[in-house]
Amino acid sequence: MPESRPDYSPLRILAVTQAQWGERIAENIGRNLPKNWTVTRWAAPKVLPQIVDDPDDYLPASFPPADLVLALGDTPGVAALIPDIVQRSGARAVIAPIDRNESLPPGLANQLRGWLADLQVPVVFPKPFCSLTETTYNQPPIMVRYDNALIRAFAAVFGRPEFQVAVDAEKRVQAVAVTRDSACGCGRHVAAGLAGCPINDAEEKAGLLHHHYPCLASMNQDADYRDTLMHVSGNLVRAAIKAELAEHLEITYLRPQGRLDD
Repeated sequence: MPESRPDYSPLRILAVTQAQWGERIAENIGRNLPKNWTVTRWAAPKVLPQIVDDPDDYLPASFPPADLVLALGDTPGVAALIPDIVQRSGARAVIAPIDRNESLPPGLANQLRGWLADLQVPVVFPKPFCSLTETTYNQPPIMVRYDNALIRAFAAVFGRPEFQVAVDAEKRVQAVAVTRDSACGCGRHVAAGLAGCPINDAEEKAGLLHHHYPCLASMNQDADYRDTLMHVSGNLVRAAIKAELAEHLEITYLRPQGRLDD
C-alpha cells in the first residue's frame, strides 16, 4: 500500500486474536490501515474447550460496533465464539483465515459457515491468508470466488502481496513499493530487503526474506495443496516479484546438444 494511504470508505474491523500469529496480524493492520479505518482488538482466552456450551462464560456482554470480524484464533475453540461475536458487534462479514489447519479444521470451517449462514453473514476462509484478493481466495486447485463489498474492501489493502518495483540502470532493484501488503506484514518486510539486489536474484531473495520474516504458516503437509502452507505463501511472494520484473529479466535459451542452426 502506498505511504500516501489513499482514501477508502470507512471500515470498522474487530480482530479476534489469541496468540502470536493473530496478534502480529492485528498489529500490522493497526499500523498500516487507511486513515478512515479503525481496528478494535479482543484477545480470546488462550485456553478454550473445543465445544463451547455457553459463550457467556468467555465473551463480554457486548463489543464495539464492527463491520468486519477477523477470526484470528490459534485454537478451534475460537470458531465456536464467532457467531456470538458477530451478533454482539453487529458485524456483517467475517474473514477466518487458515494458516494452520490445526486451528480451523475443514469440518469446523464448514460448521462455522453454516452457523454464519443462519445469521445471513458471509464468511471466507483464505488458505493461506495471503491468498486473499478482491475476488478470490486460496490457490489452484482449490481457488474460490466470492462477492462481498466489505471483504473486498479489506482485500484491496491486505491479502495477496503486490508490489511496484523500480529497476536502475545497472539492473538492480532500486526501490519496491507495496501496493497490497500481506496481512501479517511480510510484504513490507520483503520490499524493504530487496533494495540493491540484482534483478536476476530478486525472486530467490524474496523467498528467503519471506521465510526469515518469519512466516508463521504451517510447515505440515496440506492435503489440498500437497504442499506446506508456508511454501504456498512463499510462492505467492516470489510470483509477485517475478511478475513485476518480467520485462527486465534476461531469458537464457538452451540449445540441445548436436542441434544445428537453420
